[in-house]
Amino acid sequence: MKLARREKYFIGIGGTALGIFFLAQLLVFPLLDNRKRLQRSVEVKETGLRDMLRMQAEYQNYHSGSQGMEKFLASRKRGFTLFSFLEQAAGAAEVKEHIKYMKPSTSKGNGPYKESMVEIKLETITMKQLVGYLHRIESPKNVTSIKRISIKGNKKEPGYLDVVLQVLTLNK
Repeated sequence: MKLARREKYFIGIGGTALGIFFLAQLLVFPLLDNRKRLQRSVEVKETGLRDMLRMQAEYQNYHSGSQGMEKFLASRKRGFTLFSFLEQAAGAAEVKEHIKYMKPSTSKGNGPYKESMVEIKLETITMKQLVGYLHRIESPKNVTSIKRISIKGNKKEPGYLDVVLQVLTLNK
């Protein structure tokens, strides 16, 4: 089969275009796709690294806070119990005679500390007595805090309150 010069020219251009197309499909495009995939992988790993660094800083913060907690617990009076602490504070705040009940409980935690909690119900107390009592029992020095508080007006005595408190502390 004999082809004219013009036909040979078009076949040469077509073959070259087809060769360039296959070369691009087999070499260039996979390399570009691989590069994009690697860039995304690097971005994901950088995000993971930033998260790990943030978590490391949080861990160090919690760890140093834990050591601070140990210092606070060690500085408490020997034989400290939450129940007796709350009872003494009630006497000092002059609400001891208004205590309806005190229910102690202890929960076992996963960490190095156990939570001790006492639920207290106070009846017919004034706002001033409540504030004085709260001021005495919310103590960073003794590692005590109020977990929950419920305040209601006393139905029998207007101007007086009924209060239920849950007070929490940590023990070794």
